[in-house]
Amino acid sequence: MLERLAREPAVLVSVESTQGSVPRESGTWMAVFADGLLGTIGGGRLEFDAIQEARARLGAARPPESRRYALGPSLGQCCGGVVHLRYRCIAAPDAQALRQQLRAPRHPLALFGGGHVGAALTRVLAPLPFELTWIDSRDGIFPADTPGDVACEHSDPVQAAVPTLAAGSRVLVMSFSHAEDLDIVAACLARRRQRGDLPFVGLIGSRTKWATFRQRLQMRGFSEAELAGITCPIGVPGITGKEPEVIAVAVAAQLLQSISSHE
Repeated sequence: MLERLAREPAVLVSVESTQGSVPRESGTWMAVFADGLLGTIGGGRLEFDAIQEARARLGAARPPESRRYALGPSLGQCCGGVVHLRYRCIAAPDAQALRQQLRAPRHPLALFGGGHVGAALTRVLAPLPFELTWIDSRDGIFPADTPGDVACEHSDPVQAAVPTLAAGSRVLVMSFSHAEDLDIVAACLARRRQRGDLPFVGLIGSRTKWATFRQRLQMRGFSEAELAGITCPIGVPGITGKEPEVIAVAVAAQLLQSISSHE
């Protein structure tokens, strides 16, 4: 949006407040240009009317204004709630302030493993609210088309990266080696024991793999209670496909559930 804003003005439409059942939450926004738009406030008749109102304001230099919309029969929407939309004309000088204002909260996520599933996950996670660090012990493993917001990190031994992860990181473990996977999980358990700041640790693999890992981790001194905090297999239940893209979608959904459960 900010690149386009440098060339032409727009109207920023944001959800200022809500009551009851509504399509999107407060803080959601869309930018309406003369011949296009970015973002969405939920679709349907509400968004259609908001786009028309925003375009009527383009070039009119009108001050910011809020409007109330009841999502009932008059809008042909049966949500029943109320949305307050704020309209604000924006142009190139507003770009820097908007960059900070509109940046969605992002949750730190460490992905260990540069294989096919890891690559599929980076593509699925790119538009989602995660600050992704992709870690592998091998040089030259990260593809050239890795999304620009992904931080690629080489670590050898790979588990040495665990102590330096951002506080609150969710962790996915899917390296090329079961031995590496075991060391990474052990490092995560050790950090949890010391700091308790890794809310989700997920390990790719079967129940058989986890049974083996559980025995080996018990031999390293980790308790049943500590091991119960590891998620393996990963991915929302009921999705059985093994294709990297299918696994990636199932795991991304599980991560989003993890965020919701901690809010």
